[in-house]
This record gives sequence, structure tokens and C-alpha cells, in this order.
Amino acid sequence: MQKIKSLMTRQGLRSPQESVNDLSPIESFRIPTKEELRELHEEPIDPQAQQEIINSIEEVYFSNDSFDIVKYELERLPPVLSLQELEEYRDKLKQQQAAVSKKVADLILEKQPAYVEELERVTSLQTGLQLAAVICTNGRRHLNIAKEGFTQTSLGLLANQRKRQLLIGLLKSLRTIKTLQRTDVRLSEMLEEEDYPGAIQLCLECQKAASTFKHYSCISELNSKLQDTLEQIEEQLDVALSKICKNFDINHYTKVQQAYRLLGKTQTAMDQLHMHFTQAIHNTVFQVVLGYVELCAGNTDTKFQKLQYKDLCTHITSDSYIPCLADLCKALWEVMLSYYRTMQWHENHDQDEAAVVSSDGNNVIGTEENSFDRNYVKKKLEHGLSRIWQDVQLKVKTYLLGTDLSNFKYDDFIFVLDIISRLMQVGEEFCGSKSEVLQESIRKQSVNYFKTYHRTRLEELRMFLENETWELCPVKSSFSILQLHEFKFMEQSRSPSVSPSKQPASAISSTVTLFEQYCNGGNPFEIQADSKDDETEDVLASNGYESDEQEKSAYQEYDSDSDVPEELKRDYVDEQTGDAPIKSVSRETLRSRKRSDYNLNKVNAPILTNTTLNVIRLVGKYMQMMNILKPIAFDVIHFMSQLFDYYLYAVYTFFGRNDTFESTGLGLSSSRLRTTLNRIQESLIDLEVSADPSGTLTAAEERKEKVPSPHLSHLVVLTSGNSLYGLAERVVATESLVFLAEQFEFLQPHLDAVMPAAKKPFLQQFYSQTVSTASELRKPVYWIVAAKAIDYEQMLLLMANVKWDVKEIMSQHNVYVDALLKEFEEFNRRLNDVSKRVRIPLPVSNILWEHCIRLANRTLVEGYANVKKCSNEGRALMQLDFQQFLMKLEKLTDIRPIPDKEFVETYIKAYYLTENDMECWIKEHREYSTKQLTNLVNICLGTYINKKARQKLLATIDDIDRPKR
Repeated sequence: MQKIKSLMTRQGLRSPQESVNDLSPIESFRIPTKEELRELHEEPIDPQAQQEIINSIEEVYFSNDSFDIVKYELERLPPVLSLQELEEYRDKLKQQQAAVSKKVADLILEKQPAYVEELERVTSLQTGLQLAAVICTNGRRHLNIAKEGFTQTSLGLLANQRKRQLLIGLLKSLRTIKTLQRTDVRLSEMLEEEDYPGAIQLCLECQKAASTFKHYSCISELNSKLQDTLEQIEEQLDVALSKICKNFDINHYTKVQQAYRLLGKTQTAMDQLHMHFTQAIHNTVFQVVLGYVELCAGNTDTKFQKLQYKDLCTHITSDSYIPCLADLCKALWEVMLSYYRTMQWHENHDQDEAAVVSSDGNNVIGTEENSFDRNYVKKKLEHGLSRIWQDVQLKVKTYLLGTDLSNFKYDDFIFVLDIISRLMQVGEEFCGSKSEVLQESIRKQSVNYFKTYHRTRLEELRMFLENETWELCPVKSSFSILQLHEFKFMEQSRSPSVSPSKQPASAISSTVTLFEQYCNGGNPFEIQADSKDDETEDVLASNGYESDEQEKSAYQEYDSDSDVPEELKRDYVDEQTGDAPIKSVSRETLRSRKRSDYNLNKVNAPILTNTTLNVIRLVGKYMQMMNILKPIAFDVIHFMSQLFDYYLYAVYTFFGRNDTFESTGLGLSSSRLRTTLNRIQESLIDLEVSADPSGTLTAAEERKEKVPSPHLSHLVVLTSGNSLYGLAERVVATESLVFLAEQFEFLQPHLDAVMPAAKKPFLQQFYSQTVSTASELRKPVYWIVAAKAIDYEQMLLLMANVKWDVKEIMSQHNVYVDALLKEFEEFNRRLNDVSKRVRIPLPVSNILWEHCIRLANRTLVEGYANVKKCSNEGRALMQLDFQQFLMKLEKLTDIRPIPDKEFVETYIKAYYLTENDMECWIKEHREYSTKQLTNLVNICLGTYINKKARQKLLATIDDIDRPKR
């Protein structure tokens, strides 16, 4: 039905004939004739029945225009045909056709008026179109006439003018394109001239111009070429930026920064710069070390170039270690200086920009962007300081630990410490770093080196002590350890350009940093090459004589130096300067020193030996190392204390150890001194030199830290009475020890300043228990001299022959007093003889006299205690003898009061005590021996008291003596 309705709709727009022609095969059914229509109209048909017939038509007949009705109906035929069925089916189809035809006819008749009306309108429209065609034809004809008459000529002129203008514009564009194509030549020239900002500006302008002419096909290729050129410029700019890392040039860097700003890549440039600095550090140290390794290898073998930096450092030889380290630090200094100057450039540039912005604040957005870039660059540079320094530390640490420095000479090792110390100073000024990495690495090397060095020095000290003849090492009276080169660093202020141990007198103020000082040239590590020679400067400037005649007479008088000890020839202090020459000493200088040696008793020069001087030098060297490397201060001070300990122990062992005299109970060695000596013996002295070597590893390690006990040289004779039993040698030994202790006291503030707080108790204990005991060693050393210098046994024999039970008071003293005084006079004479060889200080002479007097007085008491019989007159004779002895003795010595004077007088007076007083006296005076007290009871009171009372007093004495046993 929809198909039929569509058909009917189209019928109203076309003529009936056209409509019939346009019908498809499906729609081309036979239109009923008028008679048939009439018949149809005449036949009364029920519309409802007609509609039902139409509805009974199968849907397939209304499907589409290409539907083949005949084929469809033929295919539907049953396999066995029945005429009757066919006829019935045919009639049915006819009914359906008739119903459809009837319906179509009704629709046609219904739309007939509208169709006619529309047809008339179409006819009228056709007529109007024909009229319009005639008008258009006439108009075209007239236009052709006008064109040919005048318009064509005028419009031709206008067209030519327009074409001319277009060609002029095209020519201009072509010239611009030609210029653009030639730009690469100019860009290359500008890049060769390192005019990076100009090249980038030109390239950007060309790109802008190229975008204007992008409608030309040739421009697309040019645009690509410009882009490649811009990338090439960026690459060359990156190479130029990398050159800044080793040699900063302000003009060069300004151009590079301007170029990056034009590119809008300021932040990228800063990132690249830090990467280049890191790479520069790596490449620099590698090339420096590689150069030395190949130089030492003596060939150009490329195998070293393939090694890692860490492995390469292990191939550095000992001879090339220090020059390589110096060159390494020089190269790294150049890198850090470039970074410092880069930061300086940005600071100055930011200040200039800020001043410009404050004067013109129109472009707020651009100002904010620039401010953001400046802040980024500032933070990046500040953060980069610690990164750069960390890289430097790691590279130097790898180099330091790549070689074992334990066998280096001391001066070479100090030289290494000087370089590292200055490098750490650079780090502190560079970024405020304490250089923990460097400190730890150099601490490891220093402790390792110092243990080996100290062990060797202790062995040398033992050798020196065993070969020491304890002769004076003559120095001038104003000698000070600060005159020794090893202590020069203590007199000089710390200069930033010179090592702590080798600074010039005119040191630059410490307020000037290394970067400020060397910003415009020079290198703080270059001075290392010449600093070693400074030690020998002006040492042998004068021999200390006022005239040539004196010098000549000195040469004639001492023409031979064969008796000068080898140690003295090798190492001594010059009389005039007080400094120790490093190079060999001339014969003239040695002769002049023998002259000063002859006059030593006339000056108050310090008493010291060559060994003492060597110990002082060692202390100075130790302090140099400690001053440079404070983290190992405790180890160094501990080793310094061992030097002093060993020297003290040696002096005691050589001159003070005597069990016979120590057992007298006179307190010659204080408890502190004994404790100190026991500590030294346990911690430092190896008493098992010949023990079985197959001991435990721990025991072997402990023994490795110890030194065998020294032995006195066989050249030193301590048994001759003419020399007062080696008094000169004893004086030199003890007083050199005291002098050494005084120098340690002088150095205490310096040691205390560098000692870690946690370890300061060790230093305080060392000074209070060891250094301060040096002077206490005089007593046991000189006691031996005093005990042998006077024949106390002979005096006891003389006293035993005296008769003390006289009945009358005597006016003449006994002979033993004169004998004893002669002994003292002889002692005084021999003491003067010794003083001609060695100056005997007043404390020494006082101790000697004190010992001798004390021993004499105790011998007197012992002689009195040996008396068998004694009367009151005999006691008076004892007092007379003692007073005579004191009177004569006071003329020989200036010691006041006389030592142990009361000891004798109190004992003599005890003879007059009663029984009751005696008991109290015995309890109060425990300084006397049991024998002496017993004699008092038996001899003095024996005739006045009964046996019971005597037994009581003897029991009291026994009670007092019991704790002593």
C-alpha cells in the first residue's frame, strides 16, 4: 500500500503519460479503459470487501521495484499442476488486480482537478523561461559589443599593473629567500668568531623570516636547514660552556650566557654546566694521573688508558707520587676557581639586573620570569658547591689511598700533608666543608705511616741512647727550641698560601681567602715546588766570633776534629743561630763549636746531648704532623709521650737503678716516680727479647709495640772515683732529661689546644705523673754518687775506736771528724774538677751536697748507735764532734739548713731522757732504726732502770718495727 501511495504522490507532479512511462515493471500494470472504469463504477463494490481483497495481497508484491512477479508466481507453482486450482488461483489474482485497479482509478479521479491546475502552472513557467532566455541572449550580445569597444583595453591595463605589483613582491621575496639561503655561511663565520649571541639572533631572525614565506616550497627545506643549524649552534655552545670549567674567561662566559638566554634555556645551561664540571673533574684527574703513570712506565702502552681511575692510581710510583699529587691539586684548583668565578659572575650580573629592573618596572611578566631564572641559577650554583667539592674529595681520596705511604721519608710525608691541608683549606673556603672524606683518608694514611715511622724512631732512639757517651752538645745560652726548623711553624702565623710548617715571615692576612688571592692568576699549590729549600736558608750565616783573629786562633788551637762524635758531625745546633743545618757541617764550624765547648763553664747554656736534641727534633716533627692533621692528635701525642718515657726510663736504667741504695728506705724514689717507671716498663719496654718467638699472635703484636730496654755504652765509665763515678755523664743525662721536660712543659698549651676533649685527661695525666717526675730522678741518680764519693765505712771504723765513757769533759774533737771533713774537701775539689767539664746547675750541686751530708749524718748516728759504753761526758763529746763538723761543713757548702742536722742532734739529746720520756720519744721518732733505738735503751738507760722497764721499752720498739717487716 505504501508503494501505491508513493506512486499516487508522484502522479500529482507529472503528466499522466510521464507517470505511466516512469512506472517500473512492477508498477506497469494495464490502466483500465473508460469502459472498464465505467463498469467498475457501475458495479457496486463494497468498499470493505474491496479493502479486504487489497489486504489479502501478499507483502512481497509491495517489497521493491525490482520484484519479478512472473518469476515469483512460477516458482510458487506446485510440482503437480491442477487446472482447477490454477484457475481458482488465477481468479483470485484477477480479483486482487481488479480491486487494485479500482482503487487506483478512484485515486486518479480524486486528484484530477489538482493535476490539471498544476499542469497549467508548468506550462506558464515554460513560457516565462523561454522569454528569459531571449533576454539573456540579447544581454550577452550587448556586453560583447561593450567589451570590444572600451572595457577590454582598460581592464588589461589594470591587470598588467596588478601583475607588476605581484612580480615586485615576488622579486623581494626571492631576494629574501636568496639571503636566507646564504645565511649559513655567515653563521659559520660567527661561530668561528665565537659570537654565539649574534649567531643565534641571526638564526632566529631567519627562522622568523622563513615562516613568513612558508607558502613557497623551497622554504620548507630552508626551514629544516635553519633548524639543523640552530641545533649545531647549541652543540657548539655546549662545547663552549664546557671550556669554562678549566679556564674561566669572563667575556667568553658572558657571550655563552647571552646565547642561552636568547634560546630561553638559562636553566638548561646551568644543568649542563654542572654536568660539565663533574666531567671536567673526572677527565682532569684521569689525564694527570695517566700522564705520570705512562711517564713512569716509559712506554706509550694504551693498556693504562683502559684502566679505571682507582686502578690507575695504584700504578703511581713513590718518586712520582708527590709531583703527581701537586699537579692533581693544581688542576682541581683550576676547576674550583672557575666555579668560584662563575658564581661571582652571576652575583655581579644579578646585581646589575636588579638595578635595571628597579629603574624600569614596565614588563612585569618578563621581570618575574627573569627573577625565577635567577633564583633557580643561584640555588643550583649553591647546591653545586658541595657536589663539586665532594667529587674533588673522592678523587683525591682515591689517589691518596692508592699508594702505601708508610715507607715515605718524613719530609715527603709532611709535604703530602701540607698539600692535603691546603686542599682542605680550599674546601672550607669553597663551600664551608670540613672535608670529612679527605680527613678520614689522610687520617688512615697518617696513622699507618706514623706507626711505622714512630717504631723506626724508637729503634733509632734506642740506638742513639746505647751509643750515647753523654757528652755535652754545645749550644748558645739563648738556645730555644723555636730556633729549630722543626718548630718554625709555631712562630709563624698561618698564611693561606703557605703550608703550616713552611710559611714565610711576611704572611698574607688570614682575612684574604685563597680564591681572592689567586682569582686573577697563580696557584696556591705552585709554592710547594720551592718550599723545601727554605729550611737551609741563613743557617750557617755566622760562626759567632767577633774578629778574624779569634777565628783563626780557634782553628789553630783545634786543628783536628777526629774526636768529634759522628752524631755531632751529623746533627747539632749552631752556636750563633741555634738552628740545625740540614746539609753537611763544615770543619770550621766544628772547630768553632769546640771553642765554645771549652768555655761552657762560663755561660749558662742549656745542658743537653745530641740524643736530647734528636728527641726534641722528633717532637717538633710530630707536632708538625699533628698541627697539619688534628684528627690524629691523640695518636701523635701518645707517641710523643713514648719518646719522653723511653728517654726517662733510659736515664733511670743507666744512672739511677741501684737496688742496694734503694733499699735504704730513705724515699729517694717517690711513689709517683716508681709508679711511672713501672708503667713505662710494662707498656713500652720489651723485657723478653730472647723469648720463644712461637708465641701467640696477640703477644707478638703487643711486643711489636714495645722496645727493648737500652744498655749503657761501654765507653761510659761509672766506677771511677776520680770522675766522681761518672758525675759529668750523670749531670748531662739528668739535666738533659730535665731540659726535655721543660720543653714539654713549654709545649703543653699547644698540645692541649689540639687534643680532643675526650682525650685531655690522658695529656693531663702524662704531665702530672711523668713530665713532672723528671726532676725527681736527680735524687736516685746523684744518691749513688754521694754514697760512693765519701768513705762512710772508714768513718764508722774510726768512730768505733773512740772511747766514749770518758770521765771528764773533752775540749778537743775526735779524729774521725777531721777525716770526714777531709773527705768532704776532696769531694768539693773533685766537684770543681767536674764542673770544668760540665756546668753543674745549682739544684744538682745542692742535691749532691744534701745527699752527702745526709749520708754523713746518718753515718754519725749509726756510729753513735754502735757505742758499747757511754758516759755523760762522752755524750758531751758527741755534741762537740758534731758541732765541729757542722762549723767546718758550713764553710764548704751554702746549703742551709744543714740536712738531717736535727736527726743527729735529737739522737744525741735522747741520751739524757728519763724512762717515761724515752717511751714517748721512741713512739714519736720512728725515723730511727730498731738497732739505734735499742742502743739508746740499753746503753743510756741500762744503768738507771730495772730489767722489767727495759723489757717494756724494747717491746715498744719491737711493736714499732713490726709493721716495717
